[in-house]
Amino acid sequence: MKKIILLLQSLLLAAGLMASLANQAVAASDADSNTMNPPKPNLTFMARFSVDLVAPIWELGKTSDLGKRRIIPITGGNFKGPLINGEILNNGADWQTVTADGLAIIDTRYLLKMDDGELVYLQTRGVRYGPPEVMAEVAKGKPVDPSKYTFRLYMNFETASKKYDWLNRAMGVGYAMRLGNAVVYDAYLLN
Repeated sequence: MKKIILLLQSLLLAAGLMASLANQAVAASDADSNTMNPPKPNLTFMARFSVDLVAPIWELGKTSDLGKRRIIPITGGNFKGPLINGEILNNGADWQTVTADGLAIIDTRYLLKMDDGELVYLQTRGVRYGPPEVMAEVAKGKPVDPSKYTFRLYMNFETASKKYDWLNRAMGVGYAMRLGNAVVYDAYLLN
């Protein structure tokens, strides 16, 4: 009798497992045939940033197999636009890595002072790359047509300000260019 009960329990367990797998297969096919789609990205212009880089660059050299580490002090600047306005304080840097093929991996952290005095921490990550001859001109600080190379950023914010609390949940993207001792980029809120 015990063997029959164990056999029945095993059969019920197997049947339950098969039903569960069948339900998962139906759910997967429902997802494939679902008429709903993920939302499409929408960008809202936030501000134009002009980031001053007038202090000397610290070249650490090749610190890993990834490439050469450079620390580029952020010494000031400003940002103006329909969503945010203010100044960039002299306290940040780009902790950049440059790979052997010339790809600059951007990693900045700096402090924004809004035009009403509120403080907002900003971190950007991104990439800058292009043909070697173009990037050599950019490195010399010469004005180079930004359509000849790629410089893109994504942005995350952090603040204790009640007024700018929405930035804590915001993600931005930036389309940038290097102009001498400055980086200029247009920042867009990713909706």
